Amino acid sequence: MYAIVTTGGKQYKVAADDVINVEKIEGEVGDKITLPVIFLNDGKKIVTDAAKLAKAKVTAEIVEQFKGEKQLVFKFKKRKRYRRLKGHRQQLTRIKITKVQATSRAAKKVATDAEAPAAE
Repeated sequence: MYAIVTTGGKQYKVAADDVINVEKIEGEVGDKITLPVIFLNDGKKIVTDAAKLAKAKVTAEIVEQFKGEKQLVFKFKKRKRYRRLKGHRQQLTRIKITKVQATSRAAKKVATDAEAPAAE
């Protein structure tokens, strides 16, 4: 099972136990976070319906807060003696995907409780 989640304006394909680097997410190492799901594939069917995806849940744990590699920004205008060189290091967060869940357990339990009296 895998899902496509969005964070930091980008989309990532994730599965359970994946470790990915994303733009900085506020939190301490060890904090649990949930990511919004925009696509879900469980191997048998593909879910893209917004109502069903609202129940889907991707849980991740923050592993590390760090800075990325330096990117050089060079500005240049020919024949004007204008040159500027600056560096930039993006703040990143390494997260480990702990669980990709198609539906919320609480919602499923409530649904089964509602069905039980109707069966009587």
